[in-house]
Amino acid sequence: MPRNRSYSRVTREALLVLGKLIRVNRTERGLTAQELADRAGISRTTLFNIEKGSPGPEIGIVFEVASIVGIRLFDHDERNTLKARMTYLDEKLTLLPKSVRHSVKDVDDDF
Repeated sequence: MPRNRSYSRVTREALLVLGKLIRVNRTERGLTAQELADRAGISRTTLFNIEKGSPGPEIGIVFEVASIVGIRLFDHDERNTLKARMTYLDEKLTLLPKSVRHSVKDVDDDF
């Protein structure tokens, strides 16, 4: 049975905006929904869900569709900004604890 998950308003709005951007760019490029779905290797139903802003499709598929229609999700230039950003984040993750655990302590409030 699928889990019902609730998403924040900001998340829902971001999905709607990205879906509309994909649809606009697809239309401007003269691609039918079936043509884009075929290029991305997905069903037309999945593409329609992406364009409607549904949170269901995998993020990798959404990024691939966005890339096909020319939406730049991250700035990428010849200076390898994304690679530098990944290296920075890897270094930062190395310095942070591997996991976060909250210790449970009894509160001594007996004065």
